[in-house]
Amino acid sequence: MGWGIIGPYFFKNDEGHNVTVNGDRYRAMITNFFIPELNNHDVQELWFQQDGATCHTARATIDLLKDTFGDRLISSLDL
Repeated sequence: MGWGIIGPYFFKNDEGHNVTVNGDRYRAMITNFFIPELNNHDVQELWFQQDGATCHTARATIDLLKDTFGDRLISSLDL
């Protein structure tokens, strides 16, 4: 984005070890890290794009992203 980059974000457990990204962890990152960062910037026209990884296309994830971005969501799964 013209104003900067959000991240990086590393998925770690409570002990600080790297963990596999799953739907719950991905949604927690979006809710607790990504969206608060977006709220610090004027991004009313921002489009969000992601690939077809399983954690990205879980129904709960798509619902969260649609609530956040509306029709400005580009995802490989058309729900």
